[in-house]
Amino acid sequence: TGSGQQSVTGVEASDDANSYWRIRGKSDGSCQRGTPVKCGQAIRLTHVNTGKNLHTHHFPSPLSNNQEVSAFGDDGEGDDLDVWTVQCSGTYWEREDAVRFKHVGTEVFLSITGEQYGHPIRGQREVHGMPAANHHNYWKAMEGIFIKPSMDPAKHDEL
Repeated sequence: TGSGQQSVTGVEASDDANSYWRIRGKSDGSCQRGTPVKCGQAIRLTHVNTGKNLHTHHFPSPLSNNQEVSAFGDDGEGDDLDVWTVQCSGTYWEREDAVRFKHVGTEVFLSITGEQYGHPIRGQREVHGMPAANHHNYWKAMEGIFIKPSMDPAKHDEL
């Protein structure tokens, strides 16, 4: 059921290599690597292994009947339904913060409530969109590369 697009699922393991997403700017603007992500900023999340963007649209999700969340596009290119805003409590999304992602186009929150798939992806949980902010839509970065921005923009210390 649903759109037929690639499913997005959640797993317990924080170090699952298939769970890595890259934070990118909106398609109409650039996002300089190392620039802090502001609370309220519009972003895209691109799956590292497939190059597809986190996406949602008005299709019911197969298990919970909430809004389907899928992976869409090729090589990081998708459409305007790939844009999410970061909701956090300070000025910037800090490394240890739990944040929410609110979809710009449909205004749902990226959520996971515990419904699990059977065959062929047994034990993986359905990721979906919910219309209200609640305890099911907090997310925290657990693994990854965090780049601390230089205080001096003229200084460049990459190899």
